[in-house]
Amino acid sequence: MSEGSKIVRPVVLTAPSGTGKTTIAHRLVEGTGEFVFSVSATTRLPRKGERNGMDYEFLGRPEFESLIERDEFAEWAEVHGNLYGTPQRNFEDAAQGGEHLVLDVDVQGACQIRKRVPEALLVFVIPPSAEVLVSRLTKRGTEEDREVARRLRGARKELSRVGEFDHVTVNDDLERAVEEVRSVARAGKGSSAGDIGPRIAALLIEIDGVLEQRYQSVGA
Repeated sequence: MSEGSKIVRPVVLTAPSGTGKTTIAHRLVEGTGEFVFSVSATTRLPRKGERNGMDYEFLGRPEFESLIERDEFAEWAEVHGNLYGTPQRNFEDAAQGGEHLVLDVDVQGACQIRKRVPEALLVFVIPPSAEVLVSRLTKRGTEEDREVARRLRGARKELSRVGEFDHVTVNDDLERAVEEVRSVARAGKGSSAGDIGPRIAALLIEIDGVLEQRYQSVGA
């Protein structure tokens, strides 16, 4: 905890693909000096324009595996043959600086962090509707029907675990969503609306409807 009565807790953002959690994460750290983004480590090669230590900490696989053996990751996973992880030191550095560490991870990663860093605030970001989610996924222009269907099915699985999170934010307006997460972080606790359960249930029904109507012929 930082000086005075200010509460400093890591903020872990999770959301289905296309919901906008990465944008929210980066907006939180812009300009305030109150939030700092957690740079993940990975064994994948840098993409064009990515900078080591800024976008990711790019490591060789032997080095990454050595860190796993030394239990130096708060969470890690293998995705499409590459290793990704959150170094434990990120939490320590942010705490010493009196900053809220902002993490952008999946549900599995968030639950791993909950075990290692119990004081972390887990925030689940949801889209306002299935139609908006589909629109955001297809707007990219790079997603084929099979991939959109896969992401929607993944979103359904992730949404079923909302109850494991401290707060739920609806990303219906970016500025409002960012300010809501910022306020929750400053308060140090979640304050999800009481009607979020029915809203999640309705969203799941919407996703099922979209899958049946538009992607029924697309395999898993």
